Amino acid sequence: MPKDKTKVKKCLFPAAGYGTRFLPATKAIPKEMLPVLTKPLLQYGVEEAISADIDTIAIVTGRGKRAIEDHFDISYELEHQIKGTSKEHYLTEIKDVIEKCTFSYTRQMEMKGLGHAILTGETLIGDEPFAVILADDLCDNNGESVICQMTKLFEEYKCSIVAVEEIPPQDSNKYGVIAGEAEENGVIRVSDMVEKPDPKDAPSNLAIIGRYILTPDIFDILRETKPGKGGEIQITDALLAQAKKGRVIAYKFKGKRFDCGSVDGFVEATNYFYNKSKD
Repeated sequence: MPKDKTKVKKCLFPAAGYGTRFLPATKAIPKEMLPVLTKPLLQYGVEEAISADIDTIAIVTGRGKRAIEDHFDISYELEHQIKGTSKEHYLTEIKDVIEKCTFSYTRQMEMKGLGHAILTGETLIGDEPFAVILADDLCDNNGESVICQMTKLFEEYKCSIVAVEEIPPQDSNKYGVIAGEAEENGVIRVSDMVEKPDPKDAPSNLAIIGRYILTPDIFDILRETKPGKGGEIQITDALLAQAKKGRVIAYKFKGKRFDCGSVDGFVEATNYFYNKSKD
């Protein structure tokens, strides 16, 4: 049966990074497994993918990341110990996630940037459009999830999509920054993008955050992409090649995003979700 290339059914999670900003906590614990309240960051991301009817989860891991595979697996001993007790309900959410999804894993042997991590995941994705979620960027809203908003937009535009938000100009050196022309409210046809520009060189104040929909030709482009800023293969450079052909749109998503790759953002997210749970 031929694949429907207007539907996004797979989501790639790059999860091989060292998480150095959270050392020593991340010396033995993957940063993606750091909990906001009682749930690890990566589980929030997988649940977001599920909200967009994505059921095939591909995770790019690295050395010392076994906890990720163990989390998305059955724990017979633990389940046996708490079965029939008042604690049994604590596993309900993760068991539901495991039942709804198929998980596959591959390892990124060297840390060569986000573009390289995505290329490493090609064997898990194949020749079809796919979502990418960076668990560091924790997103929340009271309506449709960010990735759900983007998959619906993909059905209309059928090209790569990057989620963007407005940032203070002085923060441009932390992000990929885009420029382009508005297609409709909140949707921009991208003409240029620059990875971590100095504020004086930034083409706009719209920064790419960790949500993407990518068309499968991105893999061939990544294979030809030379290392860029920091000696890494940047997804921004590969997307620019698509943008030059009018094949990338940026989307000003609805929702709130927390940079949980930083201690400040992680604490902000924890407080936000704690207060939300009380409400």
